[in-house]
Amino acid sequence: MSLPEPSRVVHLELHTHDLGGASRFYDRLLRWRTERIDVRRGSYHALALGGPLDGGIVECGTTHTTWLPYVEVEEIEVITERGRRLGASVLLQPREGPAGWTSVLRSSVGGEIALWQPKQPLVRGIG
Repeated sequence: MSLPEPSRVVHLELHTHDLGGASRFYDRLLRWRTERIDVRRGSYHALALGGPLDGGIVECGTTHTTWLPYVEVEEIEVITERGRRLGASVLLQPREGPAGWTSVLRSSVGGEIALWQPKQPLVRGIG
């Protein structure tokens, strides 16, 4: 009997109070180019990270800039509830966006993680 494949990180997002400054810093440091995308709640900078993982920079009211990894899951409601039972705080209940559903958990032992269920499942092994 084979074990299920582990969930994988599919997106990395920086939450910051300085969108422009963060974009310039990571471009100069790592050559991570950004593309501005206008959304309902403001703007977003998509990041080209140079591999199968994509990313972005979001300007928000955070007082502590942090990277938030997004992990692909098959059943967001089930996994979000599993996180709650394991002691996590649910910072964002599962909500639908244009390409899928997202929720955010804060672990009781440290760290935040976003869960992502795409409307069209990603093909494993292709990036």
